[in-house]
Amino acid sequence: MSTDPFIRVGIDIGGTFTDLQILDERHGSLHSLKTPTTPEDPSIGLLAGLEQAAAQFGFALPDIRLLLHGTTIATNAVLERRLARGVLLTTAGFEDVLEIGRHARRDIYAARQRRPAPLIPRDRRFGVPERMRADGTAERVLDPAALEPLAARIEAAGAEAVAVTLLHAYVNGAHEAMLGEWLARRFPGLPVSLSSDISPEIREYERSSTTVLNALLMPVVGHYLGQLSARLRAAGLPARLLLVQSNSGVCSPEVAARQPARLLLSGPSGGALATLRMAEALERPNLLGVDMGGTSFDVCVVREGAVTQMTQGEIDELPVRLPMIEIRTIGSGGGSIAAIDEAGRLRVGPRSAGSRPGPVCYGRGGTEPTVTDANLVMGRLDPRYFLGGRMALDLDGAREAIRARLGAPLGLGPEAAVEGMMTVTNTSLATAARLSLFEKGLDPRDFSLLSFGGAGGLHAIPVAEELGIGEVVFPADASTFSAYGILHSNIVHDLARSRVIPATAASLDFIGATLAELRARGAALLEEDGVPADQRRTAVSADLRYKGQASELVVPWPEAAADEEALVRVLAAFHESHQARFSYANPDAPVELVALRLSATGLLPAGAIRRGEAAAAPPAAETRPVLLDGRWQPVAVHRRAAITGETSGPALIEEDYTTILLSAGWRCAPGPEGTLIARRMPQGDAA
Repeated sequence: MSTDPFIRVGIDIGGTFTDLQILDERHGSLHSLKTPTTPEDPSIGLLAGLEQAAAQFGFALPDIRLLLHGTTIATNAVLERRLARGVLLTTAGFEDVLEIGRHARRDIYAARQRRPAPLIPRDRRFGVPERMRADGTAERVLDPAALEPLAARIEAAGAEAVAVTLLHAYVNGAHEAMLGEWLARRFPGLPVSLSSDISPEIREYERSSTTVLNALLMPVVGHYLGQLSARLRAAGLPARLLLVQSNSGVCSPEVAARQPARLLLSGPSGGALATLRMAEALERPNLLGVDMGGTSFDVCVVREGAVTQMTQGEIDELPVRLPMIEIRTIGSGGGSIAAIDEAGRLRVGPRSAGSRPGPVCYGRGGTEPTVTDANLVMGRLDPRYFLGGRMALDLDGAREAIRARLGAPLGLGPEAAVEGMMTVTNTSLATAARLSLFEKGLDPRDFSLLSFGGAGGLHAIPVAEELGIGEVVFPADASTFSAYGILHSNIVHDLARSRVIPATAASLDFIGATLAELRARGAALLEEDGVPADQRRTAVSADLRYKGQASELVVPWPEAAADEEALVRVLAAFHESHQARFSYANPDAPVELVALRLSATGLLPAGAIRRGEAAAAPPAAETRPVLLDGRWQPVAVHRRAAITGETSGPALIEEDYTTILLSAGWRCAPGPEGTLIARRMPQGDAA
């Protein structure tokens, strides 16, 4: 074992599999590994994956220098409502903000609107005798002596976490800080989340929702991090651990424990970062990344070489006002369950078989047919060669489940049933991808499709055909591609300061002071992370809107200078962005500044990757029957490493953790960065 650790690991824990990418920094070799997720405690599967990787690729656990970890712990806890029992403290008279929410109709045709129940019910939302004005001055000063009656109510409520959201705390958080200090003295060890810490931004409902989510996740994520740290210590693994955030950056376990809401898109953001890196490497500034794993299908858009960052998203209809990568997710993956609904229609997803019991063909007790079962029955998967031959698949069990659960009730033969499943699945995938582009006014024909995830290769070309996309890129190690993105993350802290003021020269003094404050906070956070000064970067942006509007656009402020020339350029960029987004602009209208944002980035040492040449392999001579276009036909089966020139469809291209279906009328050939690039042939050539 070397005295200096030299292994860097990116880990993406999904609902079905835990994916690893391992970089040996001594000579730049890159390895991938896939192991089943252990949903009862994901840290078990994580450590099992590390131990398997060490044995397989020739290193010891203490050789790991850096462990970059994407996780769905926070996401799944919210979706499944496995959250702490919480209490909300808010300004007296505003206890119902969380329940009132926004009067928006999600389904305009529904006679009765369905809304998710508040995460904290009315009997655990308590008013605090205080009031802060919108300008940050106190109308009613918080008296610490008046807080003691709250203690009995918090105890009686059985609080496991407390969220504090006081009126206008985004302008002046002094009262929230006082409450936080009181709670720390009165209830030592009780997790407390202050809105002025996690989301110091305008809009009371969104700020309250974010703070409540953060508070209720603190015990959940804290417990997981404690388990993980204990397992790593017991295994003799002293590597630095960093958690992936929704903004595609990473943070320390201490930050993640205090602000777990920043992990809500932890896993998918790794895929977005990998898509961005691939767009740069392939010189394709317009790239549509689609990640189909075992549980979900995630879509991200790289447009003109950049991924869209949002200042607000949502999870399960709950708003989260934090910076995050824009990703559209639907419940459609290899483990998505096919069933007949009450109207007699065939539906696929969003329910998933997960990793346990998993699809029927896994032989672990699953009884409901999934997309993976359908692909197996159609001949697209080799039952002898799943996970590189480490898992044999039960073809007869999958066929019988589809017959009994779908074919017989619908009066369909086995071929019609599985093709129906495939049509429903591919249509859902294409719809999600199409919406991600259409809502931005983008034409799919201007994009290449980047397909990754373990199940993606079998669906990418049918989806591209439905979208009218003529080029599909399959990256190396596509099944663990999100872990590849995670492997190249940097530390990122997002800071914001809200204040609605005119975007004019008269506001430049306030803007300058705010920028100085944000820079100082960003530098202090990176100092805590141990980032050297020469490895720190900052980026500033502004939330701008026309006066009277209810929503803003985020506009980069490249120079981050508080002078009139910089302001003029930022305003011009706002008008241009407004024109592009909404098809109109009004340069003569007054513009308001709603918030200033600063992203403080700490660059982590990046090991160089040197991809070796593919080992020479004989051309595959195997064929097997595959159900295509309503009939069984012999299809050539290739090993990916054996493809050194152009290959025409129909064909199957297999590798250890994924399979690519190359449809008739398409050709593929090796491309840069170990990719395979498939292109639709001109119609005259397709024959």
